[in-house]
Amino acid sequence: MAFLWLLSCLAFLGTAHGCGVPAIQPVIVNGEMALPGSWPWQESLQDSTGFHFCGGSLISEDWVVTAAHGGVRTSDYVVLGEFDQGSHAEDVQVLQIAQVFQNSKFSAATMKNDITLLKLATPARLMDRVSPVCLPMATDNFLGGLTYVSMGWGLTNPNAQDTPDQLQQVALPLLTNRQCKRYWGNVPDVMICAGTAGASSCMGDSGGPLVCQKDGAWTLVGIVSWGSGTCSPSMPGVYTRVTKLRAWIDETIAAN
Repeated sequence: MAFLWLLSCLAFLGTAHGCGVPAIQPVIVNGEMALPGSWPWQESLQDSTGFHFCGGSLISEDWVVTAAHGGVRTSDYVVLGEFDQGSHAEDVQVLQIAQVFQNSKFSAATMKNDITLLKLATPARLMDRVSPVCLPMATDNFLGGLTYVSMGWGLTNPNAQDTPDQLQQVALPLLTNRQCKRYWGNVPDVMICAGTAGASSCMGDSGGPLVCQKDGAWTLVGIVSWGSGTCSPSMPGVYTRVTKLRAWIDETIAAN
């Protein structure tokens, strides 16, 4: 699945459903359509016309994390439980946004601190196809060379006019920041890179999750942020590193 960027996450605050354990287990095939319901924290940010412009991750019944560069407003909507955006038969939840908390240190020039938290106006109803992803601890260390998964409704071809209706997924190797510098120059620690294995994220994937399994549960490692303007599969995508912003997530939620 090709992605382009500009995309964001928190630790789950606790429900009976737990976090990071889908009721429908994913079948991961590189750059392919996802299994319906297998990524239950994936949400679609849509404007008042129903246009999908960004992705995000449910982290509790009340909170979603996405990218700051997406420019989300309270007039937009969070759509949960969706797989096929071309279908009207799915049991989706369309939720209003009560408040938007963009990280005050976000820089559109450097893309540092590319994260926004959304407080939902009404809690999400947790079920098989709607449940939160786990947040990492600030001290977690995710190693380069391992495989991670990203998903979204981003373009599968950078020259295409429309994004795919069905949710796509891609398995990507994580790069160390030293390896990533070979492609992009200086990459600060608040960012993390993945890709160069024949697939990438693309336009429309921004704000969506980069996850890996940790202790049996899927954990949010990164938020789709930026990358190649042509969604080149030989260039790594750059994601917001969630561990570096975990303290900001916790402080924002605790205060609101």
